[in-house]
Amino acid sequence: MILSVHQPHYLPWLGYFHKIASSDCFVFLDCVQYKPREFQNRNKIRTEKGGIWLTVPVQMKHKGRQVIREVLIDNEFPWMRQHARSLQTWYARAPYFNEYFPFFEDLYQKAWEKLTDLNVYIIRHVLTQLSIETPVYFESACDIQGTKTDRIIELCKKMNADTYLSGTGGKEYLEQDKFIKAGITLEYQEFVHPQYRQQFLSRNDDFIPCMAIIDLLFNEGHKSKEILYISNK
Repeated sequence: MILSVHQPHYLPWLGYFHKIASSDCFVFLDCVQYKPREFQNRNKIRTEKGGIWLTVPVQMKHKGRQVIREVLIDNEFPWMRQHARSLQTWYARAPYFNEYFPFFEDLYQKAWEKLTDLNVYIIRHVLTQLSIETPVYFESACDIQGTKTDRIIELCKKMNADTYLSGTGGKEYLEQDKFIKAGITLEYQEFVHPQYRQQFLSRNDDFIPCMAIIDLLFNEGHKSKEILYISNK
């Protein structure tokens, strides 16, 4: 059985869902340290001026080091209205906007407190839209004691996984010898970013990869799953 893991990201990119789809089970790392200015509270969408960030403000002052599941959203800022307006502004003319936007319109009217709850809610919805049936779990429910490579190996054992699928970034920090000793196969994700119908393309504007998954959904709709798996063919 193949296991993969990742922190809960906000509006993740295509490779995030490709990894989940390539696994037999997936674990949200909700007990690792929150890292600001990464993808846990922000991601990019495509506009006529290129990619722009959509950022969920979080409470950081006097909080010290926080694990992801503890991070609270700072709702003093009108971020939900801003994000909804940005999607409407830049995707209203996308072919499948009317099909997928109602979910986000409703999402941005709910009272969100924890960042993890928001992120996981979105990810679960997108998994359904892409017909990805990989079961998902939470590290916080697994009683994991190890750190770094030991944490991953412990998760594999808890989930009865004999293979761990890592992103390519894992080559820089995972200790392969520990996987061999534990009898667990270490594999790395092979994801070639596909090109798809994207708005604002012209002779002077090239396709921009690594946008949030909604860029694909709004533009390609039900073809998104097929496009997402091009790298596997």
